[in-house]
Amino acid sequence: MLRLFFMSLSLLMSVLVSTQVAAVGSASASSEKIECRSGKPIAVEKYIVIGGIEQWVAIHGADCSKPLVLFIHGGPGNALSPYAHAVYGAWEKDFTLVQWDQRGAGRTFLRNPETAESSLTVELMTQDGIELASYLTDHLHKKKVILLGSSWGTILGANMAKSRPELFHAYLGTGQIVNYRDNQSGTIVTLLALAKADQDTKTITAIEALGPPPWTNPRNFGIARRITRVYEAKTATATPAGWWKPEAQYATPEDEAAAEAADDYSYLQFVGLKGDGMFSRVDLPALGTHFETPIYLIMGASDLVTVPDVAKRYFDSIVAPRKEYFLLPAVGHDPNQAMVDAQYKILKSLVLPAKN
Repeated sequence: MLRLFFMSLSLLMSVLVSTQVAAVGSASASSEKIECRSGKPIAVEKYIVIGGIEQWVAIHGADCSKPLVLFIHGGPGNALSPYAHAVYGAWEKDFTLVQWDQRGAGRTFLRNPETAESSLTVELMTQDGIELASYLTDHLHKKKVILLGSSWGTILGANMAKSRPELFHAYLGTGQIVNYRDNQSGTIVTLLALAKADQDTKTITAIEALGPPPWTNPRNFGIARRITRVYEAKTATATPAGWWKPEAQYATPEDEAAAEAADDYSYLQFVGLKGDGMFSRVDLPALGTHFETPIYLIMGASDLVTVPDVAKRYFDSIVAPRKEYFLLPAVGHDPNQAMVDAQYKILKSLVLPAKN
């Protein structure tokens, strides 16, 4: 199956290269200054050279003087930009929102299909994020940025906040990943308990067949994720259906092909062919638990991917200028309206000068 995946990916790469003559693919990365004027709206969508390659960034807000929020999407290959307006468009009256298609995701992958021949690392992508944050503060005349990371994005977000605290007002993590072994074990132990309580012998058998983590079979991650979705749906409110319909500009054959290829590629980079991918080296507590940036963790009580207990132990160990932990009922790993509302409320509660 994996061999077929690589054959398909190789074919798709040649297709992507040939389709880059399309408007998006042929656009040059602009070095022009972004115009940001107080009281004026901003709508910028462009390639920016980050980490030596052209990466896709979209900036939207009703008033460019409003606080700046940089979204660090999950996946790693699940770019949020095609869905951002449906999910977060209402925030544009109060914040300037930045969507970034990370290295190996979305339009950044479309622009750089050769990425599929290279390896992703947390360190490289963290540096990409720091470089983008520096670019934003310079071009948008801000002192600092608010970081909002979800799932995979919480790994980069925590690393960014730890590495360059002077760039960030605060870090908000939703679906916070903490540690390779602890997160995997937390998922399996919780799933098994739920399946036994339901006398769900089919699921019990499937979980036990995976064996205890850490796993060396990359398929195990996908099997476990499918089970978590089934059990999260029992107690979590569903994501609004309209959220996951891409905006028209992202619904092109080129964009959709790149998104699918990016998802496959980044998944294997994350888990590794023998369980030795980027995830296997994640251990946030080992970075140190003293932060100079305020830390906010928002967890779903029904989250079976990043189980709240693991995140809470990490949170309790953190020393920061300010920290808060929120546990939301009827919220799983995937975002829903309650999660988005909680994120907005926390951001609004931050005391930030209007033009910083």
